[in-house]
This record gives sequence, C-alpha cells and structure tokens, in this order.
Amino acid sequence: MRPIGRVASTRKEAIDDDWDSIECRIDLDPAQFGPEALAGLAAFSHAEILFVFDRVAQSEVERGARHPRGRTDWPKVGIFAQRGKNRPNRIGSTIARIVGVEGLTVRLAGLDAIDGTPVLDIKPYMAGFAPRGAHREPAWAVEIMAEYWSRTRDR
Repeated sequence: MRPIGRVASTRKEAIDDDWDSIECRIDLDPAQFGPEALAGLAAFSHAEILFVFDRVAQSEVERGARHPRGRTDWPKVGIFAQRGKNRPNRIGSTIARIVGVEGLTVRLAGLDAIDGTPVLDIKPYMAGFAPRGAHREPAWAVEIMAEYWSRTRDR
C-alpha cells in the first residue's frame, strides 16, 4: 500500500489519552491527488481514517495476548480483542470529526495519530455502515476509553 498523505499535528508522541483536545490535519500527497479527490467530503460531519502505526518496531508487534496498557487489573486478551498500536500489520482506524476541508487538506479533531503518520485512506462516516442492533463490550473496554478522547468528556 502507498500512503495517500500524512498527518500534521502538534502531538509528536503517542500518549494514550485526551485526543479530542488535539486538532490536526491530513495533507494529501499532491503527486497523487488534486483537490477534486476531497470534493463533497465537507458535507459529512465525520470521516474514518485508516493509518499506519509506523513508529512501532517490528519487535514490538504483538501476536498473542496481553493486558491492555500493561494493566494487570484488566484481563489478558488477544491483540484482536483490543485496539492497541502494536498490531500485526500496524493499521490504525479512527472516526474523527471533520473541522474543515480546503484544497488537499482535511482538518480533523479527535484523530489519534501523531505528526507524520502515514494515512492509507479517508472514508466518510455514514450511519448506514454503523453497527446494526445492540452492541456489547467488556467493562475494561469501557474503562479504558473513559479519558481517551477528552479529560473533560465535553465533545
């Protein structure tokens, strides 16, 4: 895969929480795209961003189970039962709020990717693709997200 662009952000390292306080942008690669590639995206409130955890060394990739965030008070679960960055293919996915679109740039809030992160794809969030029916998740997953987006929880 070839990145379509890169994240530009003031956040230079992957800190686990408070991502909603960060506004960033994705700059598309002008060698691959013109502004028409983003035509119509501003009509959506959110976009799903697929990106690469490119700072995760191959030696840090997890293929089994671990305690999320190293917390032994949470159960040890397989890498595919969590959303950590140490994934086998190091692919990240986040639905972020679109702040604006101009030229080859998409401004976003709540994208949990750091400065320079390669972006693989941008997809508009459509409610029709949201989960259908009730969903469930374990208590540790709810707890892990308590301050992930914002310490104040005001969104």
